[in-house]
Amino acid sequence: MTTVRREAFGRMPPEEGGGEVEKFVLQSDSVRVEILSFGCIITTLETKDRDGKFSDIVLGFDTLEGYTGKHPFFGTVVGRVANRIANGKFSVDGKEYQLFINNGPNSLHGGAKGFDKVLWSAEVLPNGVRFFRLSPDGEEGYPGDLKVWVTYTLSGRELAINYQAQTSKTTPISLTNHSYFNLAGQGSRDVYDHEISIEADSYLPVDDAQIPTGEVAAVQGTGFDLRQPVELGKHLQKFHLNGFDHNFCLHQGQDRRLVARVFHPPTGRTMEVHTTQPGIQFYTGNFLDGSLKGKGAATYPKHSAFCLETQNWPDAVNKPHFPNALLHPGEEYNHTTWLVFNTA
Repeated sequence: MTTVRREAFGRMPPEEGGGEVEKFVLQSDSVRVEILSFGCIITTLETKDRDGKFSDIVLGFDTLEGYTGKHPFFGTVVGRVANRIANGKFSVDGKEYQLFINNGPNSLHGGAKGFDKVLWSAEVLPNGVRFFRLSPDGEEGYPGDLKVWVTYTLSGRELAINYQAQTSKTTPISLTNHSYFNLAGQGSRDVYDHEISIEADSYLPVDDAQIPTGEVAAVQGTGFDLRQPVELGKHLQKFHLNGFDHNFCLHQGQDRRLVARVFHPPTGRTMEVHTTQPGIQFYTGNFLDGSLKGKGAATYPKHSAFCLETQNWPDAVNKPHFPNALLHPGEEYNHTTWLVFNTA
């Protein structure tokens, strides 16, 4: 049985239109999640450890001001296109489009004001909440009026996130949730004692600007082979890695499949990621530097969390041999990711 509660969380600043931001609390016997109508942000996600004790396992802020200020996309839905587009450029039907550049030479996570920085309208469901917005033609340089629905539903130990979209002009799209997890509890020092596995035979090497080179490289015999669980800290040391910020290429298909699993031995918490998406970005919080004051005055140093962002492959709109990134009028974009929380 899931209960859903809505309450006021704050008001947008006057220069942002001053709209009311609501918080939606979804609760089952084993999971409690709080989500904002601003950026569809997951602000709190509490799960049980093996002793039945709840802890909040996502990074974030206590107040709206934290989320309206500059931060590394804690808990947000990012779009129109998650991840990086090289030089912020792409062509559709012979026309070149230029996006806002906000990450070195690239456009990242939708641009200057992506889906993470806007108010969505909300509708309460029996076991969740559905958010909607219309991204107008030309927003952040993208073509077409794009209608977008993001639906969070909670049943038992499983949180599902469904993304749907329709467009009036052909546009690239790749939506994801950008939650930062630490199964020891948010505010814990690092994620080195987490064990992770990712069901991927290949990954995308990147250049100095974090753009995929175009090669689809086998993980076999490299530090990117996570098909069997590895303890993160030891694995980074063994392969002299600064961390991960890479797309892992998943088996293609429209069906739900298990793509990643994380286990935290000290607490017994486990998290499984299931998805219909063709890729997953594994990111180990390499750019966190302890400068942000998070929930309960916690600071978030480098490697104090990980992200598993289900997505299309980065820069796919510029790489014809990558999975199709374009949504055409008359089609529907429809993907789901499921997070399943257990104890072992």
